[in-house]
Amino acid sequence: MTWETVIGLEIHAQLATRSKIFSASSTAFGAEPNTQASAVDLGLPGVLPVVNRDVVRMAVRFALATDASITRRSVFARKNYFYPDLPKGYQISQMAFPIVGPGRISLTLPDGEEKIIGLTRAHLEEDAGKSVHDLFDGYTGIDLNRAGTPLLEIVSEPDMRSAAEAVAYARYMHSLVRYIDICDGNMQEGSFRCDANVSIRQSGSNTLGTRTEIKNLNSFRFLERAIEFEIERQIDIVESGATVVQETRLYDADRDETRSMRSKEEANDYRYFPDPDLPPLVIDDDFIDAVRSTMPELPAARRARFVEQLALPPADAQALCADRQTADYFEAVFENHSFAPRLAANWVLGELFARMNKENIPLAASPVSSAQLGRLIERVDDGTLSGKLGKQVFDALWSGEQDVDAIIDSRGLKQISDTGAIDTMIDAVMADNPTQVAEYRAGKEKLLSFFVGAVMKASRGKANPAQLNQLLRERLKG
Repeated sequence: MTWETVIGLEIHAQLATRSKIFSASSTAFGAEPNTQASAVDLGLPGVLPVVNRDVVRMAVRFALATDASITRRSVFARKNYFYPDLPKGYQISQMAFPIVGPGRISLTLPDGEEKIIGLTRAHLEEDAGKSVHDLFDGYTGIDLNRAGTPLLEIVSEPDMRSAAEAVAYARYMHSLVRYIDICDGNMQEGSFRCDANVSIRQSGSNTLGTRTEIKNLNSFRFLERAIEFEIERQIDIVESGATVVQETRLYDADRDETRSMRSKEEANDYRYFPDPDLPPLVIDDDFIDAVRSTMPELPAARRARFVEQLALPPADAQALCADRQTADYFEAVFENHSFAPRLAANWVLGELFARMNKENIPLAASPVSSAQLGRLIERVDDGTLSGKLGKQVFDALWSGEQDVDAIIDSRGLKQISDTGAIDTMIDAVMADNPTQVAEYRAGKEKLLSFFVGAVMKASRGKANPAQLNQLLRERLKG
């Protein structure tokens, strides 16, 4: 019997606001425990929540970026449950009328296939606090700084059929929310978390199997491994004649397994009802139009433009548009220069990315600015530098030197393009190596690289490679 996997993801994206969803408390990460929880966040008697306008604006940005409907009159509800890090005894969320309705994205899978993933909804809600289990022997600490932090919960349709597809979708969303400036995407700080709903069914069946939910996956690697383990676990259960139980599970990275956390709740377990302290959220056309006017060019459109207008290979366009900062940096490199954008792409994806990866730093921390890299590439393009000498200048820029032309002059790196000077060096090398000259003329043409290397050594790497190759071939013919 063959099995088909059915996967849907719920992504919790922390919205990048300075204050919380219903209060003026700070959302800054890393503050001392319980120093950023106000009376509103704690739900103390006599306080009233007020919706943060930026939270609404960011939700609308997401809807516009995913071709989703926008609910003009959405409603906040109370989701009732009791847990130590939920100080009010309920969480303010959205149930029946979420702010973002159905949408869709076009996803490029690792094998190059294009797949449409449906979005069921995206709703606004506040985060709970945090239970800390490792600071006190025998006790659990409660930090309420996160209580009231704004979240956008993005719920997909069960359209994914493998762990790899789920990871591709999660990576796409991670890139998108950063691209449109609604979430910083920091998974280590909990700004972007995934819950995976996983079930299996017989291949060809249209009936969904019993699903389990794997909670709070905060890395793409853990997401993939947790789903793969859960698929195998469910297949083993069904093939042994037992039944999969609907439940919430946690992924244990140390053991590389999922384990039961609690039975899966249904909506009625939470006793949702409209929050009496919050009126319906009404959004008009003017607000939506104002948000639309601030939208950046979306990744798919930018990739297409890079391919069609800049003549970049699709793979290069994909890599450059993976995040907005990289795409902006790339375009700034060739701005006001006449060299081909593809040359800029080669340097950004090659030398710059290699150095960033080696030193494990983000683009924002790169010591080489887009203007400096553009000037360097210009000097390679106009023949002042060879590609090899250009890398020496790049090293100097990375080390903190500022001016490309000053580096070239102070180190004597200008490429030798004078044919007379190159001819003189060729004469000297041929005179020193008569045996190799005779062998080359007898048909051993692989020796060309020997002569190129010898002349390059004599020129200290500064001979123009194209001119050198042409002149050498002519001279070696005799």
